[in-house]
Amino acid sequence: MATVKDFSVLEKLQSLVRLQKIESKLDEIRVLKGELPIEVADLEDELVGLHNRRIRVEEEINGVHEFIESKRQAIKESEELIKKYEAQSNNVKNSREFDAINKEIEMQQLEVKLSEKHIKDAEEELQEKARKLDSANKNIATKEGLLGQKKGELEKIIAETEKEETHYQGLAGEARVKVEERLLASFDRIRKNYRNGLAVVPVDRDACGGCFNAVPPQRQSEIRQHKKIIVCENCGRILVDQELNDGVEIK
Repeated sequence: MATVKDFSVLEKLQSLVRLQKIESKLDEIRVLKGELPIEVADLEDELVGLHNRRIRVEEEINGVHEFIESKRQAIKESEELIKKYEAQSNNVKNSREFDAINKEIEMQQLEVKLSEKHIKDAEEELQEKARKLDSANKNIATKEGLLGQKKGELEKIIAETEKEETHYQGLAGEARVKVEERLLASFDRIRKNYRNGLAVVPVDRDACGGCFNAVPPQRQSEIRQHKKIIVCENCGRILVDQELNDGVEIK
Protein backbone atom coordinates (compact mmCIF):
# COMPACT_ATOMS: atom_id res chain seq x y z
CA MET A 1 0.00 0.00 0.00
CA ALA A 2 1.30 3.49 -0.87
CA THR A 3 2.35 5.76 1.97
CA VAL A 4 1.03 9.30 2.28
CA LYS A 5 4.21 10.68 0.73
CA ASP A 6 3.78 8.42 -2.33
CA PHE A 7 0.43 9.98 -3.25
CA SER A 8 0.32 12.48 -6.09
CA VAL A 9 -0.74 16.09 -5.56
CA LEU A 10 -4.11 15.23 -7.10
CA GLU A 11 -4.61 12.38 -4.63
CA LYS A 12 -3.57 14.62 -1.74
CA LEU A 13 -6.04 17.27 -2.87
CA GLN A 14 -8.79 14.67 -3.17
CA SER A 15 -8.02 13.50 0.37
CA LEU A 16 -8.17 17.07 1.65
CA VAL A 17 -11.49 17.71 -0.11
CA ARG A 18 -12.88 14.46 1.28
CA LEU A 19 -11.73 15.34 4.79
CA GLN A 20 -13.22 18.84 4.49
CA LYS A 21 -16.59 17.49 3.40
CA ILE A 22 -16.62 14.97 6.25
CA GLU A 23 -15.64 17.61 8.82
CA SER A 24 -18.33 19.92 7.42
CA LYS A 25 -20.91 17.18 8.01
CA LEU A 26 -19.70 16.86 11.60
CA ASP A 27 -19.84 20.65 11.94
CA GLU A 28 -23.50 20.55 10.86
CA ILE A 29 -24.24 18.08 13.65
CA ARG A 30 -22.40 20.29 16.16
CA VAL A 31 -24.43 23.29 14.98
CA LEU A 32 -27.58 21.23 15.53
CA LYS A 33 -26.49 20.66 19.12
CA GLY A 34 -25.74 24.36 19.35
CA GLU A 35 -24.60 25.64 22.73
CA LEU A 36 -26.41 22.86 24.60
CA PRO A 37 -23.26 20.86 25.57
CA ILE A 38 -21.65 24.04 26.95
CA GLU A 39 -24.87 25.09 28.70
CA VAL A 40 -25.23 21.64 30.30
CA ALA A 41 -21.59 21.67 31.48
CA ASP A 42 -21.96 25.22 32.86
CA LEU A 43 -25.16 24.32 34.72
CA GLU A 44 -23.53 21.21 36.20
CA ASP A 45 -20.58 23.31 37.42
CA GLU A 46 -22.95 25.94 38.79
CA LEU A 47 -24.93 23.29 40.67
CA VAL A 48 -21.76 21.92 42.25
CA GLY A 49 -21.04 25.43 43.55
CA LEU A 50 -24.62 25.89 44.78
CA HIS A 51 -24.60 22.53 46.59
CA ASN A 52 -21.28 23.42 48.26
CA ARG A 53 -22.73 26.79 49.29
CA ARG A 54 -25.78 25.06 50.78
CA ILE A 55 -23.57 22.66 52.72
CA ARG A 56 -21.62 25.61 54.15
CA VAL A 57 -24.85 27.35 55.24
CA GLU A 58 -26.11 24.11 56.82
CA GLU A 59 -22.82 23.73 58.68
CA GLU A 60 -23.07 27.35 59.86
CA ILE A 61 -26.64 26.73 61.07
CA ASN A 62 -25.50 23.65 62.97
CA GLY A 63 -22.70 25.73 64.50
CA VAL A 64 -25.18 28.41 65.66
CA HIS A 65 -27.44 25.72 67.17
CA GLU A 66 -24.47 24.30 69.06
CA PHE A 67 -23.54 27.82 70.25
CA ILE A 68 -27.10 28.44 71.49
CA GLU A 69 -27.12 25.09 73.28
CA SER A 70 -23.78 25.90 74.96
CA LYS A 71 -25.18 29.24 76.19
CA ARG A 72 -28.31 27.56 77.51
CA GLN A 73 -26.09 25.12 79.35
CA ALA A 74 -24.08 28.05 80.72
CA ILE A 75 -27.32 29.68 81.98
CA LYS A 76 -28.31 26.43 83.66
CA GLU A 77 -24.91 26.19 85.37
CA SER A 78 -25.07 29.84 86.47
CA GLU A 79 -28.58 29.37 87.90
CA GLU A 80 -27.40 26.31 89.84
CA LEU A 81 -24.48 28.32 91.21
CA ILE A 82 -26.83 31.17 92.19
CA LYS A 83 -28.99 28.69 94.15
CA LYS A 84 -25.86 27.30 95.76
CA TYR A 85 -24.59 30.76 96.76
CA GLU A 86 -28.03 31.81 98.03
CA ALA A 87 -28.09 28.73 100.26
CA GLN A 88 -24.60 29.56 101.52
CA SER A 89 -25.65 33.15 102.28
CA ASN A 90 -27.96 31.80 104.99
CA ASN A 91 -24.99 30.43 106.89
CA VAL A 92 -22.49 33.27 106.66
CA LYS A 93 -20.54 34.23 109.78
CA ASN A 94 -19.65 37.79 108.91
CA SER A 95 -20.33 40.62 106.48
CA ARG A 96 -17.17 39.89 104.51
CA GLU A 97 -18.41 36.41 103.59
CA PHE A 98 -21.86 37.85 102.87
CA ASP A 99 -20.43 40.46 100.48
CA ALA A 100 -18.25 37.87 98.77
CA ILE A 101 -21.23 35.58 98.21
CA ASN A 102 -23.38 38.43 96.95
CA LYS A 103 -20.61 39.38 94.52
CA GLU A 104 -20.53 35.81 93.19
CA ILE A 105 -24.32 35.84 92.82
CA GLU A 106 -24.17 39.15 90.90
CA MET A 107 -21.40 37.75 88.64
CA GLN A 108 -23.52 34.70 87.81
CA GLN A 109 -26.59 36.88 87.19
CA LEU A 110 -24.51 38.94 84.74
CA GLU A 111 -23.37 35.70 83.08
CA VAL A 112 -27.03 34.69 82.68
CA LYS A 113 -27.94 38.05 81.10
CA LEU A 114 -24.91 37.92 78.81
CA SER A 115 -25.75 34.36 77.73
CA GLU A 116 -29.37 35.39 77.09
CA LYS A 117 -28.15 38.27 74.90
CA HIS A 118 -25.87 35.89 73.00
CA ILE A 119 -28.80 33.51 72.48
CA LYS A 120 -31.01 36.34 71.20
CA ASP A 121 -28.33 37.51 68.75
CA ALA A 122 -27.70 33.93 67.64
CA GLU A 123 -31.40 33.30 67.04
CA GLU A 124 -31.54 36.41 64.82
CA GLU A 125 -28.49 35.12 62.95
CA LEU A 126 -30.22 31.75 62.70
CA GLN A 127 -33.24 33.35 61.02
CA GLU A 128 -30.97 35.08 58.48
CA LYS A 129 -29.14 31.84 57.72
CA ALA A 130 -32.47 30.02 57.40
CA ARG A 131 -33.49 32.56 54.75
CA LYS A 132 -30.18 31.98 52.94
CA LEU A 133 -30.72 28.23 53.07
CA ASP A 134 -34.26 28.58 51.71
CA SER A 135 -32.97 30.81 48.90
CA ALA A 136 -30.20 28.31 48.12
CA ASN A 137 -32.69 25.41 47.99
CA LYS A 138 -34.98 27.33 45.64
CA ASN A 139 -32.03 28.29 43.44
CA ILE A 140 -30.85 24.69 43.31
CA ALA A 141 -34.35 23.46 42.43
CA THR A 142 -34.58 26.02 39.60
CA LYS A 143 -31.16 25.15 38.20
CA GLU A 144 -31.83 21.40 38.47
CA GLY A 145 -35.08 21.88 36.56
CA LEU A 146 -33.29 23.86 33.86
CA LEU A 147 -30.47 21.29 33.71
CA GLY A 148 -32.99 18.47 33.29
CA GLN A 149 -34.63 20.36 30.45
CA LYS A 150 -31.32 21.10 28.68
CA LYS A 151 -30.11 17.52 29.17
CA GLY A 152 -33.37 16.22 27.73
CA GLU A 153 -32.98 18.42 24.65
CA LEU A 154 -29.34 17.38 24.21
CA GLU A 155 -30.07 13.68 24.69
CA LYS A 156 -32.82 13.87 22.08
CA ILE A 157 -30.47 15.46 19.54
CA ILE A 158 -27.72 12.96 20.39
CA ALA A 159 -30.15 10.07 19.94
CA GLU A 160 -31.19 11.44 16.55
CA THR A 161 -27.64 12.13 15.32
CA GLU A 162 -25.49 9.57 17.14
CA LYS A 163 -25.43 7.02 14.33
CA GLU A 164 -24.70 9.67 11.71
CA GLU A 165 -22.02 11.33 13.87
CA THR A 166 -20.31 8.00 14.58
CA HIS A 167 -20.34 7.22 10.85
CA TYR A 168 -18.69 10.53 9.90
CA GLN A 169 -16.19 10.33 12.75
CA GLY A 170 -15.09 6.97 11.38
CA LEU A 171 -14.77 8.42 7.88
CA ALA A 172 -12.83 11.39 9.27
CA GLY A 173 -10.36 9.05 10.96
CA GLU A 174 -9.85 7.13 7.74
CA ALA A 175 -9.45 10.34 5.72
CA ARG A 176 -6.91 11.82 8.12
CA VAL A 177 -4.62 8.82 7.72
CA LYS A 178 -4.35 9.63 4.01
CA VAL A 179 -3.20 13.23 4.57
CA GLU A 180 0.44 13.92 5.40
CA GLU A 181 1.12 15.50 8.80
CA ARG A 182 2.24 18.89 7.45
CA LEU A 183 -0.93 19.31 5.39
CA LEU A 184 -3.08 17.98 8.20
CA ALA A 185 -1.62 20.50 10.64
CA SER A 186 -2.28 23.32 8.14
CA PHE A 187 -5.79 22.02 7.52
CA ASP A 188 -6.64 21.98 11.24
CA ARG A 189 -5.08 25.39 11.82
CA ILE A 190 -7.04 27.00 8.98
CA ARG A 191 -10.29 25.39 10.18
CA LYS A 192 -9.81 26.89 13.64
CA ASN A 193 -9.27 30.34 12.14
CA TYR A 194 -12.73 30.47 10.57
CA ARG A 195 -16.12 30.03 12.19
CA ASN A 196 -17.47 28.07 9.21
CA GLY A 197 -14.58 25.60 9.52
CA LEU A 198 -13.72 25.73 5.82
CA ALA A 199 -10.05 25.04 5.13
CA VAL A 200 -10.45 23.64 1.59
CA VAL A 201 -12.70 25.55 -0.84
CA PRO A 202 -13.37 25.48 -4.58
CA VAL A 203 -12.86 28.37 -6.93
CA ASP A 204 -16.38 29.48 -7.71
CA ARG A 205 -17.15 32.12 -10.37
CA ASP A 206 -13.47 33.13 -10.53
CA ALA A 207 -13.36 33.76 -6.77
CA CYS A 208 -12.20 31.99 -3.62
CA GLY A 209 -15.07 29.96 -2.17
CA GLY A 210 -14.06 31.07 1.32
CA CYS A 211 -13.37 34.81 1.27
CA PHE A 212 -14.84 35.49 -2.22
CA ASN A 213 -11.79 37.44 -3.35
CA ALA A 214 -11.02 37.21 -7.07
CA VAL A 215 -8.58 34.51 -8.18
CA PRO A 216 -6.49 35.54 -11.25
CA PRO A 217 -6.93 33.39 -14.41
CA GLN A 218 -3.28 32.24 -14.31
CA ARG A 219 -3.77 31.12 -10.72
CA GLN A 220 -6.93 29.24 -11.69
CA SER A 221 -5.02 27.48 -14.46
CA GLU A 222 -2.37 26.32 -11.97
CA ILE A 223 -5.10 25.08 -9.61
CA ARG A 224 -6.66 22.95 -12.38
CA GLN A 225 -3.29 21.38 -13.22
CA HIS A 226 -3.05 19.76 -9.76
CA LYS A 227 0.74 20.04 -9.71
CA LYS A 228 1.03 21.76 -6.33
CA ILE A 229 -1.03 22.79 -3.31
CA ILE A 230 -2.20 26.37 -3.85
CA VAL A 231 -3.67 28.61 -1.17
CA CYS A 232 -5.74 31.79 -1.39
CA GLU A 233 -3.46 34.82 -1.15
CA ASN A 234 -6.12 36.65 0.87
CA CYS A 235 -7.48 34.13 3.42
CA GLY A 236 -4.93 31.29 3.27
CA ARG A 237 -7.48 28.57 2.50
CA ILE A 238 -6.47 25.67 0.24
CA LEU A 239 -7.96 26.14 -3.24
CA VAL A 240 -9.22 23.41 -5.57
CA ASP A 241 -11.06 23.57 -8.87
CA GLN A 242 -14.82 23.04 -8.98
CA GLU A 243 -14.54 19.82 -10.98
CA LEU A 244 -12.28 18.18 -8.40
CA ASN A 245 -14.50 19.40 -5.56
CA ASP A 246 -17.66 18.02 -7.19
CA GLY A 247 -15.94 14.75 -8.01
CA VAL A 248 -15.41 13.84 -4.36
CA GLU A 249 -18.54 12.40 -2.78
CA ILE A 250 -19.20 11.41 0.80
CA LYS A 251 -21.56 8.53 1.52
